[in-house]
Amino acid sequence: MRITSILASVLCANSLVLADDTATILKPPTAPLDARVVKEKVTELELPQMASVIVQPPPAIHRIAESAANVPCSEKTYTDARRAIDLALTRMRATQDVSGGWMVKKAAAGTDQPQPSMAASTAVSALALKAFAQAGATPASDEAAKKALAMIRQQVRGGDGFFNPDPNGGLGNYVASAVVSGLAAVDDASDRPLIEEAIEWLTKTQWDQSEGISPAMDWFGGSGYGKWGRPDLSNTQMMLDALHDAQVSADDPAVQRALVFLTRTQNLPATNSVAWVEAGSKDGGFIYTPANGGESFASDAAGEGRYGEKMPAGQPRSLRSYGSMTYAGFKSLLYAGLTKDDPRVQAAFNWIRRHWTFSENPGLGQQGYFYFIHAMARALHASGHESVVDGKGVSHAWRDELVATLVARQRADGSWINETSRWEEGDVDLCTVYCVLALEEAIKPTKTTP
Repeated sequence: MRITSILASVLCANSLVLADDTATILKPPTAPLDARVVKEKVTELELPQMASVIVQPPPAIHRIAESAANVPCSEKTYTDARRAIDLALTRMRATQDVSGGWMVKKAAAGTDQPQPSMAASTAVSALALKAFAQAGATPASDEAAKKALAMIRQQVRGGDGFFNPDPNGGLGNYVASAVVSGLAAVDDASDRPLIEEAIEWLTKTQWDQSEGISPAMDWFGGSGYGKWGRPDLSNTQMMLDALHDAQVSADDPAVQRALVFLTRTQNLPATNSVAWVEAGSKDGGFIYTPANGGESFASDAAGEGRYGEKMPAGQPRSLRSYGSMTYAGFKSLLYAGLTKDDPRVQAAFNWIRRHWTFSENPGLGQQGYFYFIHAMARALHASGHESVVDGKGVSHAWRDELVATLVARQRADGSWINETSRWEEGDVDLCTVYCVLALEEAIKPTKTTP
């Protein structure tokens, strides 16, 4: 695992590195097919074309800017964002459980998971810790952050002392990813062994040759909910978020295996010639998962069925792209070291331009809205774009628009909540954490003070 110093220079230039030998990434399976995989449901595809050169993305930034002079946004946007963040963190201090966490004693279940898990609180608390730390409220100076860090350290240690993000297994990837991101933001040297343990857990639970998954299979390179079921883009992008936050190199084999999965999740026939892409919009956006033939919540919302099984008679099966997954995919392509000129990156960005909005999660309405906003903020920050020209030729200063949107939706007590409660967004703690993190992405420093 190629891990560099966590607090690397903010203005570090991108660097080129030679990719690992593709034979290593695409080698045959090293174990029999895992019993949890139903082979009859798995689609086998052509082996993907791997990049020979990888562009290291800029290092993760773990603190917001100290002034508007360091951010390409207006003074008002910066001030409004700081005010909204401070108000939200004040509320979070007041609502923190005595255990040090948030969303405590609330079970949550991942998509298609057999039972809810209480470990969701660990993940939300780790993301909350990240929100505090990025605003400068570290455990060394802030009691709420100190309590949250202690809670997280205790929760992820199993009875045998080894890293165990979710004893029931259902939300393991989600929890482990959040914990890595939270601890990376704190940047306490004493937590480096725990971060490395968590990263090792994440990469071992990625679906690959060690579970008998061939690189030709549509599961390859993806991550799922604790490996109870098939991989999906939501879990895979969270894993890549964690690796990026911990400064794992883009040329790491785990990242490059994930790139195979990302490519197969995109509605782009030039690089993904699977049948559901060829029959569909070919719009460059992303779906939920290509595994087991593919599924999309946007297809379900359109009445075509999550698997495209309700398509009109005589119409070939296709799957619809949607907002949260397209931003997740776009960001993940950049974290995996693709250049802005790569056709996958260009196609994803063009989808974003054509579906530009802060009013909804395109394709899903208000479902998963705050998850969408968080993915959007991270993706646009990673892209380096200060503005985005939409499909009608109108230029948008995305930081100004994002902050204005979230400030308008913030409640008087500093919180946010989604009245459409799908994917746990009826929980005020989760929605508030998503929004604080999105606001922080908008005001992270990208330039030096004049």
